[in-house]
Amino acid sequence: MSEDVRLVAWVRGRVQGVGFRWFTRAKALELGGLSGFALNLGDGRVQVVAEGSRERCEGLLGWLQGDDTPGRVDGVTEIWDTPRGGYDGFAIR
Repeated sequence: MSEDVRLVAWVRGRVQGVGFRWFTRAKALELGGLSGFALNLGDGRVQVVAEGSRERCEGLLGWLQGDDTPGRVDGVTEIWDTPRGGYDGFAIR
């Protein structure tokens, strides 16, 4: 059984105003078993917080780093932590 983890990722590039948060939520729901959110930051990045199995969080991170995202991703910085809970599904903030 896969351990539950917390992924926090900051996505740089042209990721605001292109539906990036909506598609991130859709991908999280497609992967299943993830809770958290996607949030536009004032500096133009999108912050993604996801909690769930390591395998599913790694799947979301792979998508964030891939070529199938809307807009243009120039880079992703991530940290891994223990889950904190408190999320009801995966939200757009």
